[in-house]
Amino acid sequence: MDSKEYRETAKSVIDELADYHDNISDLRVVSNVEPGYLRELLPDAAPVEGEPFDNIRADIKDKIMPGLTHWRNPRFLAFFTCSNSFPANIAEMYSNAFNGAHFNWICSPAVTELETIVMDWLAKAIALPKCYLSYGPTRGGGVLHGSASEAILTCMVAARDKFTNEMLADMPEGEEKEEELWRIRSKMVALGSAGTHSSTQKAAQVIGVRFDTIPIDVEAGYGLTGEALIAKVDALKARGLYPFYVTATLGTTDVCAIDDFEGIANTLRERANGGKTGEIWVHVDAAYAGSALLLEENQHYTKAFEHFHSFNFNPHKWMLTTFDCSAVWIKNRKWFVDALGINLHVLKNNYSDDGKVIDYRDWQIPLGRRFRSLKLWFVMRSYGISGLQAHIRSGVALAESLETKLRSRPDLFTIFTKAIFGLVTFRLQGETEEQINAATEALYLKVNKDGEFYWTSTKVNGKFAIRVTTSTPSTQEQHMQQLFDLLVRDATPLVTAKTNGTK
Repeated sequence: MDSKEYRETAKSVIDELADYHDNISDLRVVSNVEPGYLRELLPDAAPVEGEPFDNIRADIKDKIMPGLTHWRNPRFLAFFTCSNSFPANIAEMYSNAFNGAHFNWICSPAVTELETIVMDWLAKAIALPKCYLSYGPTRGGGVLHGSASEAILTCMVAARDKFTNEMLADMPEGEEKEEELWRIRSKMVALGSAGTHSSTQKAAQVIGVRFDTIPIDVEAGYGLTGEALIAKVDALKARGLYPFYVTATLGTTDVCAIDDFEGIANTLRERANGGKTGEIWVHVDAAYAGSALLLEENQHYTKAFEHFHSFNFNPHKWMLTTFDCSAVWIKNRKWFVDALGINLHVLKNNYSDDGKVIDYRDWQIPLGRRFRSLKLWFVMRSYGISGLQAHIRSGVALAESLETKLRSRPDLFTIFTKAIFGLVTFRLQGETEEQINAATEALYLKVNKDGEFYWTSTKVNGKFAIRVTTSTPSTQEQHMQQLFDLLVRDATPLVTAKTNGTK
């Protein structure tokens, strides 16, 4: 494909994609193909000779599209949304054109410097404490990763090395210190609540440390409390183990619960050893709900973050930025560099050697990196903070609207957790927990099978509940009414059957 064909083809593709976005509500939300469908449609080997682009375009329409789940569809109410926007899409085009690995400043100075600036912009917009700014008092700063899972893994690696370095600071180098390092590592424990995302447990598996879970209950809104955390810490220490890291959460996956940040900070501060040795690293995971910190009414949550070590949220979830874009901040960049820094000769240059620049290769697991900050910059400039706030408030209002509708039929529905950050969870009525779980699951399965809407479920402390998230950009009030009418229709026979004792 030469530049002339590229111009013509790319323009026509943009027209197709614009049509796709304009008409996405007409599509079935979830694909109904069977596993292995695509292998039957495609050759078993790549073509020897190149094919015309029109052939490839035709296969997109006929073979790929039928196998897509349309996350931008207004009736996509599952998981947490993976939103995008036209400004972000355009930024991706520029990023692809400027293609490079961008692992240090000299690779493309603008790539590094824009990321530092945009991360400071975003930190201010969500009211993070000054310690997380690139020019803040603790030499912190932000970096863009691919996902919250990558962010948690990176922070856990830094936490592990910070913990062991401090524990062994007074020992001379040698075999004895090496043996003690591995003894400590074998007893290190990462923590999360029962509502913490599974990426914390996976990170512990990857770096080879233990993982333990802290129970949650309805009295605390299914959030982690300082009391529960310290009880687990004390129990682990009594067994000779070293709790060194905990993920606290703003907006858990199951029910969007909020952990008790003030309680966690106060409890850990009370147990500090008068210094940094043995300090437990606290990472705040706000992968989805962090976008809601753009609203002034939510910014009180960040006050306690000055006592913690790192924070992340995903603009690609609710902030109109295409996947992948996970924003991560750390209070002291030295913790990343000490754990992840590399000094290969091929990477040497005067700017890096003199410490005059940030090299983001030392703030992440992979060496290479994309120009992710470009799309964040486009989105923040195109919408402005006020435009992004309006988008967030729309998602919040829609969940509250659905909750009100569900409460209007107490004979059919019960709210499991009230609407918060654009998520509401509910269950069907019934006489016993077994009946409620069975009826709720039956409704959940029927709606997904019919394909008019797509949602997900959760099970918290044995209670099955349906999750509805309303942060997809195209979702409107009419879709909430449409969903509610459908729910009344489908729930009525299920609740009636359980009340009458039938199965």
